[in-house]
Amino acid sequence: MKWNAQHIDKTFWVLFIILVVVAFIALLSAGSTLAYAEESILVAFGKQFALLLLGIAIAWGIQMVPSVWIRLGGYFILVVSIICLYLMQLPHSPFAGGANDAIRWFRIGSHNLFQPSELAKLGLTIVIADILSHYQHKEDAGRYFWWTLGITAFTCIPILLGNLSTVILIGVIVLMLWFIARIPGKYIAATIGVVLVVMAIGYTVVEFKYVKNNREMDGPLERATVWVKRVDAVVREAKNKNQTFNAQEALRTSYQRSLAKAAIARGGASPIGVLPGHSQERDYLPLAFMDYIFAIIVEESGLIGAVFLIFIYLAILFRACLVCSKYADVSATLMVMGLALMLTCQALISMAVSVGIGPVTGQPLPLISKGGTSVLITSVYFGIMMAVAREQNQRLDRQHKTLQDSMEDTPVIQLEDDK
Repeated sequence: MKWNAQHIDKTFWVLFIILVVVAFIALLSAGSTLAYAEESILVAFGKQFALLLLGIAIAWGIQMVPSVWIRLGGYFILVVSIICLYLMQLPHSPFAGGANDAIRWFRIGSHNLFQPSELAKLGLTIVIADILSHYQHKEDAGRYFWWTLGITAFTCIPILLGNLSTVILIGVIVLMLWFIARIPGKYIAATIGVVLVVMAIGYTVVEFKYVKNNREMDGPLERATVWVKRVDAVVREAKNKNQTFNAQEALRTSYQRSLAKAAIARGGASPIGVLPGHSQERDYLPLAFMDYIFAIIVEESGLIGAVFLIFIYLAILFRACLVCSKYADVSATLMVMGLALMLTCQALISMAVSVGIGPVTGQPLPLISKGGTSVLITSVYFGIMMAVAREQNQRLDRQHKTLQDSMEDTPVIQLEDDK
């Protein structure tokens, strides 16, 4: 049965377009330093706006693709991303590109092309969902658990060396997929326990052997001291929250977090903030158009803007749940839930960092933060969810048509009145 415009999921499209519009407005405002450096708004944001438009085209095209093809494509994406990730870890690798003190880009020549970790998040979610969809009997739980755990670990090892927050995000999504697929709780609890113990031991060693002694680590885990210092900053702020605020000390120990809090405090003075284009902290906050763009959004749109944006991301998850609740394909259901959870969790983490709840992670606000790979991959997420929703609408339409045809073919029996 061919699909038509009626099968398009309008709710997903409305949510997607709203985020694109917010991205346009937020980037124009938060990127004042870029515009100043380039002396032209068009030069500073032309590429990003083009990427957003390309993202719309990508989402439109992918929604037409059968979900079975998407699942097959997920394996290809995962393999490519793993190859790129491990190539970047080779000694003196020509493929390792850095930005903002982190090696996260796959480089060819002098150009940073894309972030393989973003591809890995997409491919891994699709693959794990497809594998777990075959789990039916409890006696097979161990086999599916170890398979998915092994694939996840093998994918995350090279990501961990430069991006701990992405590994944690992937781990959370895999745990949720295990829960949705009804993997026994003993496996999930054991995994959580082991991870927490390893993280606690790692934190203790780095804290007392390196951070306390003002030493830096060498080797693959050289960024471990950065992670521990970020956690220490959150703990220190929590301990000193009732003490007199010292602006100089705050700027010295946590410059970005302090300016982000100032932006949020200024926006919170009014329910509608200071209005778009009137932010002050955007001129001082480093990379305001990336990691801390939510702080600028709050400054300019206040509580209303913050609540509205949170609602949009939660609505994505709610819509995914609604689509999956009526869908018979387990693999497609797990895939949509995994992608929706990835988007929503990443958004909430980015927002939490901006308001000072958690340590700095570097996680972008999906579709809104400046960044080519993130924008395009997020558009792919939406396209896949739209494709499954389209199939669901198509299936319901087919069932309705079949029901109508059967009612029309049923002979009408008239009973004569008794005389």
